Amino acid sequence: MEMAIKDKLSGNEAIAVAMRQIDPDVVAAFPITPSTEVPQYFSQFVANGQVHTEFVAVESEHSAMSACIGAEAAGARTMTATSSQGLALMWEMLYIAASLRLPIVMSVINRALSGPINIHNDHSDSMGARDSGWIQLYCENNQEAYDNLIQAIRIAEHKDVQLPVMVCYDGFITSHAVENIELLEDEKVKAFIGEYKPEHYLLDRDNPISMGPLDMPAYYFEHKRAQAEAMKNAKKVILEVAQEFEKLTGRKYGYFEEYRMEDAEVALVIMNSTAGTAKFVVNQLREQGIKAGLIKMRVFRPFPFEELGKALSHVKAVAIMDKAESFSTAGGPLFTEVRSAMLDYARDTRAISYIYGLGGRDVRTDEILSVYNDLLEIIRTGQIKSTFNYLGVRE
Repeated sequence: MEMAIKDKLSGNEAIAVAMRQIDPDVVAAFPITPSTEVPQYFSQFVANGQVHTEFVAVESEHSAMSACIGAEAAGARTMTATSSQGLALMWEMLYIAASLRLPIVMSVINRALSGPINIHNDHSDSMGARDSGWIQLYCENNQEAYDNLIQAIRIAEHKDVQLPVMVCYDGFITSHAVENIELLEDEKVKAFIGEYKPEHYLLDRDNPISMGPLDMPAYYFEHKRAQAEAMKNAKKVILEVAQEFEKLTGRKYGYFEEYRMEDAEVALVIMNSTAGTAKFVVNQLREQGIKAGLIKMRVFRPFPFEELGKALSHVKAVAIMDKAESFSTAGGPLFTEVRSAMLDYARDTRAISYIYGLGGRDVRTDEILSVYNDLLEIIRTGQIKSTFNYLGVRE
């Protein structure tokens, strides 16, 4: 484990610093709140000659992802950042980037989707893109955003994966809040990610290829099957990269974090910054002798189906917390996935859904406590009053 550089940075600053250390060949980006600062800070590094990156200023997010696709297809290590409507405008190109097996790494600074127009945090943007074929990593704080971005390069470019990665963290709460952070030395990051050596790329004159041709029914299915296999391979690679990163930094990563789960009877499954608030409540409950725990998701795609199901198998009641509304009338997207995993591995665990924090609605400790109290009531009575719930909203 190396000596760390201690600093105080916002989430966006930390991401920009990681990008400087990675020194990608191309960054194409368009500003949108609250991700604007990422290309803004990074463009200063470009102007100061601190990186060798070709910075492409485009006229929209659709163009940003199009430029990233072209650059990555040509054999360049490529990165970008966006939020909310920006991600939505990229929609068409997200599927193309994944299906062409281009290991683009993108920071997604989570913000509510319009309408009505709202610039504050929820997860409706990245959750909307969850089935586009991108690997998705989620971050509780600035340190995790920095660490995940560096690991994302290795995961995306692995020969058995070759898929794009979204590193998702909460708008304003994480992106703009300044926290203490431990940075790696520049040369350590360079050594960790290594030089980009794409297997197939358009500018390889000795091995000419075509990318994005018309795919007829005779081949399309096989290409999708190969894409699915790459996502399956990513599960193994994510853990391998995490183990190597732990040796370098001492910071441990997996598919999810289990917080005080060893003997937990009630638990939450939650994502991103709200996990920090919920951990505080878990500690309070533990002091009262209540066996409370928490699982914080890090990897949402590929989904750790078996591992998560087994992690919940000994829990009596669990609440799955979604900061996105899927309008399925049957809970949020995280709830749907977790409950599916529980069917095979945690059939006796009672599960309820909470949708919370939409459009940046504040989530207080007393509200998190009320969710744990609901779980304790389910254990006491054996009855679930309501499976699908909303937290902190005026009804």
